[in-house]
Amino acid sequence: MGRASQGKEGAHVSAPGEILSGHIATGIRPTEAQRRYLERGLTQAGGKLPLFDRDGREVSKKTIESCVAHGWATPWVHNPIKPDWLVCRLTAAGYRVLGGGGEPPSEPAASADAPRP
Repeated sequence: MGRASQGKEGAHVSAPGEILSGHIATGIRPTEAQRRYLERGLTQAGGKLPLFDRDGREVSKKTIESCVAHGWATPWVHNPIKPDWLVCRLTAAGYRVLGGGGEPPSEPAASADAPRP
């Protein structure tokens, strides 16, 4: 008895650095480490993701790269002092996978009466 070929639709394995297509990535949920990393972007302007965890340890490069590969994070800025650091921000898919819709939270509009810094 032979097994039928599943083709691309059934394949969930990706090569390192390969970005998963949307139809495959929709059913994937972040691991606990990925979720902790991504959730930190919910409270930062523009969805900026941290380089260090809450205990001051560097976030695993594997965690960051896997979030980028799943489309939940995207590289944002290049750090010329530490070019090996990958500074990222949440994507619309990142907000969705965390349950926040596909958009970053809206910032309150500045009031005309509010003092300016």
